[in-house]
Amino acid sequence: MKTSRTAAAVAAAALTAVGLAACSDDEPDDGRTHITVTIDAGLEQDAIDAFEKRIAQFEDANPDIAVETQEYTWTAGTFTAQLAGGTLPDVFVVPFTDGRGLIERGQIADIGDLTADLPYREDYNPNIAAAGEDPEGDMWAIPIAAYGQGLHYNRTLFTEAGLDPDAPPTTWDEVRAAADQIAEETGEAGYAVMTNDNTGGWILTTVVNALGGRTDDGGGNATIDTPAMRRALDDLQTMRWADDSMGDNFLYDWGTINQEFASGRIGMYVSGGGNYGNLFTQNALDPDDYGLTVLPLADDPNAGVLGGGTLAAVSPNASAEGQAAAVKWIDFYYMEKLTVEEAAVADAEVKFETGQPVGAPELPVFDKDTYDQVQTWIAEYVNVPVDQMAPYTDQVFDQQLLNEPVTATQEVYGILDTVVQTVLTDENADVDALLETAQTQAQAALDAA
Repeated sequence: MKTSRTAAAVAAAALTAVGLAACSDDEPDDGRTHITVTIDAGLEQDAIDAFEKRIAQFEDANPDIAVETQEYTWTAGTFTAQLAGGTLPDVFVVPFTDGRGLIERGQIADIGDLTADLPYREDYNPNIAAAGEDPEGDMWAIPIAAYGQGLHYNRTLFTEAGLDPDAPPTTWDEVRAAADQIAEETGEAGYAVMTNDNTGGWILTTVVNALGGRTDDGGGNATIDTPAMRRALDDLQTMRWADDSMGDNFLYDWGTINQEFASGRIGMYVSGGGNYGNLFTQNALDPDDYGLTVLPLADDPNAGVLGGGTLAAVSPNASAEGQAAAVKWIDFYYMEKLTVEEAAVADAEVKFETGQPVGAPELPVFDKDTYDQVQTWIAEYVNVPVDQMAPYTDQVFDQQLLNEPVTATQEVYGILDTVVQTVLTDENADVDALLETAQTQAQAALDAA
């Protein structure tokens, strides 16, 4: 998903999208290859300024390429419509879950010859590289970010509720108890979940994984009705109907739940651990409010934290020159800061000077040693509340990281959206019937993939 997933969603670890516009008859005849790179909608002006400074640096280093900007943010529904309608930019970002399908259907350009020449091509974590590779191992889409899910919480609401913000929940029972106390003492939602645009299924799968379950067996068989799934849904029913600790909005997607959390209306929610940048740059989060910890994992050898990431891909309609320019941009803007000290410092310096977050946690796309090296390069520019994220960063590398399901992922997430929405909006929801229907639909989606 995003990262968001997203968001996600996703997000992204969070997700700044990239686009390349194909040459057209009205393109300036200045001898340069013109590309359009897109940024998330709704950014604060400081974030836009930082992005434009990076564009200027890229153009200085590549005088034969001209860069323009276009807004774009990935969501499952809009992406599918844009893909079908041919209105996507020529370079775009997608979650890891979309990569294989886009490659198989030829909906992105085969840039394998270009990515083969990247100096870090063989340094990728193999599990991460596979998200953008074809069966022969050629990289059609470049992994630019990875994430592991985390539990985001509002330290101010914790304090107002009489909870210790330096001791966040470590079990799902403690999550429920904290949510109940926050709702009772502050009147805000103690805990909230996404439910729309495939995000409900994404987060439900996350919790199921943390409880030791899976939504498929990896061999083409759906496994929807499991003890872990029933425990996850039972917790939601209890918090919603018995505790009344989930507020009154049950139609969140990645963007809207970020907005509500940043505005202080939600005590806790689950999303990608690298979500701080989106909360700050798009939703005006007060850093003093922010806390991040790892997901509680059941005492089960199968329990783990769901991970994912973001791929940058190029449209097959882009010209050869455009594809080459696109890969140069992706390399410059996303990848050099993860591999080259000078680039890492330049990126951090621009963000620092424009008041953008530097040093928010991410999972490495290469290995932890490389990630740790980058953190030392940018240490003087780090301006995020790292101590408030320590419950996450001190533990996430010790958690078992689980890949998202690889077959019919978004389709199954969408099926599970309905399950989550029904449980939260119908006090008498028939969980047996919901899971029976979801099992049948999920199996059909797997069979059709």
